[in-house]
Amino acid sequence: MPEITSNAEHFLNLIRKSRRGKFKIYIGMSAGVGKTFRMLQEAQTLLRNGVDVMIGYIETHNRKETHELLEGLPVLPRRKLFYKGKELEEFDVQAVINLHPEVVIVDELAHSNIEGSKNEKRWQDVIEILDAGINVISAVNIQHIESLNSAVKEITGVDVAERIPDSVLQQADEVVNIDLTADELITRLKEGKIYSPDKIEVSLKNFFQSERILQLRELALKEVAGQVERKIETELPRNTHLKTERFMACISSNHEIAKKVIRKTARLASYYNSKWYVLYVQTPNESGDKIGLALQRHLINNFKLSAELGAEIIKIKNKNIAKGILEASVDQHITTICIGKPHLTLWNIIVSTPVFNQLLNKLSESDIDIVILA
Repeated sequence: MPEITSNAEHFLNLIRKSRRGKFKIYIGMSAGVGKTFRMLQEAQTLLRNGVDVMIGYIETHNRKETHELLEGLPVLPRRKLFYKGKELEEFDVQAVINLHPEVVIVDELAHSNIEGSKNEKRWQDVIEILDAGINVISAVNIQHIESLNSAVKEITGVDVAERIPDSVLQQADEVVNIDLTADELITRLKEGKIYSPDKIEVSLKNFFQSERILQLRELALKEVAGQVERKIETELPRNTHLKTERFMACISSNHEIAKKVIRKTARLASYYNSKWYVLYVQTPNESGDKIGLALQRHLINNFKLSAELGAEIIKIKNKNIAKGILEASVDQHITTICIGKPHLTLWNIIVSTPVFNQLLNKLSESDIDIVILA
């Protein structure tokens, strides 16, 4: 009976997948590389070929060449709503679903919707449109990908607020990198093709520095290459005799370290296209009545982040952390355990040598790898 149920669910998933819209994402290393321009070029090509294409939401930023590409394209009127006494415009997701075009262009995938909108984020609007069977072309910058948040902050010094879960990218049927050299991008900026003249000097001193652009470019190229590789592995399975990787991030109530471990483990799991988990072992010292409200809040936020990145969350109670990690690893058939380097300072290793050695010995017997993340 369970096998019949499983087969039925698998067939239902195939039906749903076939009914779902196709999803294409343009990725760039920064603003100004030409993502919107390319989307509009594609929309014009589709229109010439008799495809029912519509502009759901686009931001030309008053760039002349980009704005000219809107000519002849059907543009969906934006929904107007009042927020804090001001009339604002927002993407009308329900209108797209009602009109049901064959293809819709939706710019700025990481955008946060105005309070009171149907969905909190625009990527949620896009998922809803795809589920309605409408094809979507969208765009996002590399700095808006959740698991790259820490890496981007180290490069730019900016903590990007608007982010999309990696799972959104993984749902894309096609991911295209819009690439420019650092010199080309800086030239475009100086020519006023990215920002207005009053913002050019500030941008050159901050975000648009050659070294930073090169690092972001590398991130974008790696991300798209990884997406292509995952798609090949998914659609053309190979090496089926190899074991399935399963990663587990072990976190504590130290929220900054935990966030880094979560994001880095998400990247690893994404690279291997594998299932992954986040484990929190609650010791008696961290029980609800002993841990502060601030730490409790950080833990909840880290669990939320983990869920957004596609992890399954495991919370257990054990006075022996090593034992708790081992038991959870065996239960979930984990192949690789990921922990943060600050958890294992030299002093902590010396103090907890028996516990740590016990964990390493057990992991060795179980053929489980342990990765210490910087």
